[in-house]
Amino acid sequence: TVLRGEEGSNALDLPDRPSDLAQRDGRGVRAGNEIAKLYADNKVDVIIYAVEKSLDSYKFNLLHCKQTFISQLKSGALGARTIDEGAMDEKSGMNFSEYMAILSGNTDLLDKAKLEKKIASLEGERKSFNKGKRDSETKLQSKTAELGNNKASLKGMTEDYGKFMGKAKKDKDGNILNLITLDGVESTNLEVIGKHLQMLAEKETTGGQYKRIGEIYGFPVKIVSKTSFENGLPFVGNRFFVEGNYKYQYNYGHIAKSDPIAAANNFLNALQKIPSYIEQYDSRCKALEKEIPQLEEIAGKTWKKEEELKGLKAELAALDRKIQLELAPPQEQDTAEKHEAKNIETEQSIVGKQARSVCRL
Repeated sequence: TVLRGEEGSNALDLPDRPSDLAQRDGRGVRAGNEIAKLYADNKVDVIIYAVEKSLDSYKFNLLHCKQTFISQLKSGALGARTIDEGAMDEKSGMNFSEYMAILSGNTDLLDKAKLEKKIASLEGERKSFNKGKRDSETKLQSKTAELGNNKASLKGMTEDYGKFMGKAKKDKDGNILNLITLDGVESTNLEVIGKHLQMLAEKETTGGQYKRIGEIYGFPVKIVSKTSFENGLPFVGNRFFVEGNYKYQYNYGHIAKSDPIAAANNFLNALQKIPSYIEQYDSRCKALEKEIPQLEEIAGKTWKKEEELKGLKAELAALDRKIQLELAPPQEQDTAEKHEAKNIETEQSIVGKQARSVCRL
């Protein structure tokens, strides 16, 4: 048998699972329903019958709780019980909470669900705001510390360069002379000095300690042996530095192996690179000085909807108390009234006995 569709469905019972209620009428609304297309304006009426103030209300309440739990479990939001309440329309239909409100004749439950939704939304907004604020505060601390370090580095480098330029000697063309001297080497010839540096690069071992080997314009020249790995094997290589407030190097600390003059000029070149370092740190400081005020503004902001959230929570608490009072069994109230009346009658009886006793005396 080929099913070509239906005009509508009538449901007299309620299933135990929310998915069964949602999927029970799937055959009617699926694509290929030719009957609805030809005779019902391509619409399907889905009718669910329920009796007001009966166990149907309990069934819908149970389905509502199940569906809420399932939805929150799937979305990973079990930490905050939220219910998405929307008006009935031709696309989404009517949710379980709205059925409950209609069947009970009281919309307080629906109002409570809507309040809970607003509160959950505001609490989520506040959580995002506080997270962004904490991130900005952390970033502000980091950037402030970075700015302080950069300014200290900038100051030290500026002092070193000022010292260098104050002692530098130039030739007739304005070029700075390479007045390097090496410990244990009497010659000032750059080629001799370069060959000695190449020998140190090849044979010297310092065990990771910085060792002084000479001087240039009052700045110590040092060598250090460092271990690196090539093709997975350890390799010990020497690096050369000029030391001031900071250690400066040229060509990553490597000495030219084929040209003694270039090897001797390594340290002068390292000192002449200081202005480029100063420019880099100055640029970083300026960028941080622009960024920090923006972070301070964000970190200093306060969430402006706190009072609105407090008001909604107070409204929800009042509505919840109202619902609890309405749901309280009438028998409890009757019992309390009878108990109170009995106490009054007993008290009157005792007073009467005392009065009769006084008369006998």
